[in-house]
Amino acid sequence: MATAVSPTVPGPDPATLRRVTLAGCVGVFVELYDNGVYGFLAGTLVVVFFPEQSARTALLLTFLTFGIPFFVRPLGAMVCGYLGDRAGRQRTLVLVILLISAATAAIGLLPGYAAIGIAAPALLMLLRFAQGFSVGGEAAGAMTFLAEYAPEGRRGRLTSYAQIASFTALLAGALTAALLDATLSEDAIRSWGWRIPFLLAVPMGAIGFYIRNRIADTPRFERLRAAHGLSRNPLREAFADPVHRRAVLLAVVVPLLNGSGYYVLFAYMPTYLTAELHFSVVRGLIVTACSLVAVGAAIPYAGRLSDRIGRRAVVGGSALAMAVFGYPCYLLLVQGSLVSAVLGAVLLAVIFAGHTGVIHVLLVELFPTRVRYRLRVRLQHLRRALRRFRALPDDLAHRADRGHPRPRLLPRRHRARHLPRGADPP
Repeated sequence: MATAVSPTVPGPDPATLRRVTLAGCVGVFVELYDNGVYGFLAGTLVVVFFPEQSARTALLLTFLTFGIPFFVRPLGAMVCGYLGDRAGRQRTLVLVILLISAATAAIGLLPGYAAIGIAAPALLMLLRFAQGFSVGGEAAGAMTFLAEYAPEGRRGRLTSYAQIASFTALLAGALTAALLDATLSEDAIRSWGWRIPFLLAVPMGAIGFYIRNRIADTPRFERLRAAHGLSRNPLREAFADPVHRRAVLLAVVVPLLNGSGYYVLFAYMPTYLTAELHFSVVRGLIVTACSLVAVGAAIPYAGRLSDRIGRRAVVGGSALAMAVFGYPCYLLLVQGSLVSAVLGAVLLAVIFAGHTGVIHVLLVELFPTRVRYRLRVRLQHLRRALRRFRALPDDLAHRADRGHPRPRLLPRRHRARHLPRGADPP
């Protein structure tokens, strides 16, 4: 049996901690931006890469191309999780940021259907496959990397910065799409303008590679590898231990039951504002952008608070606040005023920060270092694939009923909540 390794690891110096935090956040940003841009531009891409079809066919093609990565992620999670637990977290995170950046930039260079025919959508789907594969190892891997580097008592705050990066990326994707819409004609966007957001992945990926390539692996992982304490079969080990079995069950079930906050605030909200409250696209974007800024500003405070009073207290308090203030915030939204809608959305976002700012560190702390990367990525993307399969057809049907045969889909990154507070076993 492998020698146990103490979880107590000296904390890195402040300069190293800043580099590590930046390395974790830059990858999450690139991942969310790259995948999110496709969601915002999906309606245009259907026209570029597929011939004019009926509304039903366009919806099906949009579902296929937008949904592919969500079903490929478990495969990427399996491979990247194995690499992360065997070759190291740092090397794996360098690999995934290169892969997703290259795949996204390649989409920006693809000829359309008019130029190369059926090869265009085929290559698009192949590149979407590559995107999903790389994303499979990114989010959970980056959170694991940050959590293992964080000094005791600062783990919640440190991992919360990666969540800020995710919402910043979502905002950047929305603003990029809005800027294209405001500055270019529809013909220009369909001709060449849609390529710009994808090609921005080149400089972002280069920056991410440079930062990640200059940092070392986590001290906890290095000490465990030196002691030959890495697990050869993390799934078998997890299900052989009743404590790990309970952690696996919680990691799958609880986030599935608590993903509604993200859907309501950042996925359905823009549609609701424009379709039901008759807000203009610009006014709806203002409301969504304000809520994204608010949740990003509140997340680090939620993470810091969880370090002081515990994860359970922060998540439970957030859930209670949502139950109490959810309906009053909804009443503010439906007043029809931009000011009241912004106020209601911002209040909901601040409350939701207690969930989304803490959930990832909770899930990281459920598993020991020796099996953490593989189990985290596999369970996370299993949940995401199930949620995506369940939610996307309903959203497409809703938009079709509203007369939008080629919907401009919003990216959906699901931030959930969890309950117990854990330590960091070897």
